[in-house]
Amino acid sequence: MKTPAPNALIGGALIGGLAIVAGIGAVWTPFDPLQLSFRAKLAAPSAAHWLGTDEFGRDVLSRLMAGAATSVWISLLTVLLAVTLGTIIGIFSGYVRGWFDRIVMAFNDALLAFPGILLALGLLAVVGANKYGIIVALGIAYTPSVARIVRGTVLSLREKEFISASRVMGNSEAFTMARHILPNCIAPLTVLATSLFGWVLLAESALSFLGLGVPPPAPTWGNMLAGSRPYIGQAVWLGIFPGLCISLTLLGINLLGDAVRDRLDPRMRGMR
Repeated sequence: MKTPAPNALIGGALIGGLAIVAGIGAVWTPFDPLQLSFRAKLAAPSAAHWLGTDEFGRDVLSRLMAGAATSVWISLLTVLLAVTLGTIIGIFSGYVRGWFDRIVMAFNDALLAFPGILLALGLLAVVGANKYGIIVALGIAYTPSVARIVRGTVLSLREKEFISASRVMGNSEAFTMARHILPNCIAPLTVLATSLFGWVLLAESALSFLGLGVPPPAPTWGNMLAGSRPYIGQAVWLGIFPGLCISLTLLGINLLGDAVRDRLDPRMRGMR
């Protein structure tokens, strides 16, 4: 039996830990993450508060756990939205071709010219800065990247013999796309979705850091990091722990994404 690659083991452990913390944080935390306690404000890490407290006396560990649940939930829904929209657009554009493909890809390329975070900022101004506004804004912002990848895959598939055989058998275009085109897009979509999760998590943290994410007092890693700035000199743990959570999560996603790519991409098999 082939031994899993080290990046798969490390990445899987980090992402597995994130999933466990997010799952627990969604239903239970050591303290109420919104409870104020001015007697314990800016308390250093101790037996009572393992990671200290913030400027309002709220337990940092509890807020990190609740923030993990929020960030993971937003990232998953955003990736699902972007992959769904991008797959539909990419399959139709790549399979139909002609004027439809030219118009869609011209618009898609125009959106790709904007950085995802910048496009999300513009969309947030329209839909509003809240949890579901972030999901819609980031989902639309990353849809063009998914559409471009799927279209490229479809273009390489549409002239294959099994697609021609499906047409000769009298199958409808919709059946051919659903039965033969879509399953062959799953491998590149899996690799892209893994990377996209990390991009979305980082973008959500950046938006929260800028004050355009989930409104306080609801905790996210980004707004916790932003709130630590005035107190970084006297309570360094307020910035260290949210930043460490973001960094470790992104490291785990990148390592796991590399392992998934190595497993699903035939060109990477046997290479180090």
